Amino acid sequence: MILAGRRLNDNMALYVAGEVVKLMTLKRIHVKGSRILVLGLAFKENCPDLRNSKVVDVVKELKTYGAKVDVYDPWVNVAEAQHEYGIKPVKKPQKGSYDAVLLAVAHNEFRALGAAEIRTLCKRNNVIYDIKYVLPRDSVDGRL
Repeated sequence: MILAGRRLNDNMALYVAGEVVKLMTLKRIHVKGSRILVLGLAFKENCPDLRNSKVVDVVKELKTYGAKVDVYDPWVNVAEAQHEYGIKPVKKPQKGSYDAVLLAVAHNEFRALGAAEIRTLCKRNNVIYDIKYVLPRDSVDGRL
């Protein structure tokens, strides 16, 4: 079903993107022109399967706010992600480059990084939003 140009199952993507944008705004981070890193693209953790990934919808929604969105997922095939969704995952996130990080898939690699290492990917003023409870509550700005 289409409602105002969007499918009803896009509601979670709208919600998550809206929460990230709200947190960025509260921290006085300009969303338009910002850099956001999405950690994970696969359908589920520790798996390369891209089919039915809802992360794609979140990426698209964040881009509608004028943000530049990088996606990093060590499990997915870059060519497949580009072919299926038009998303070219980065080979390695750049340290100190991101205004916000969205933890979208609970890969073991992301758990192993921990909050301190993930924050090194961010600029001084930043937002970390954790969809999958990868990090402890007190080390993120928001979570589902």
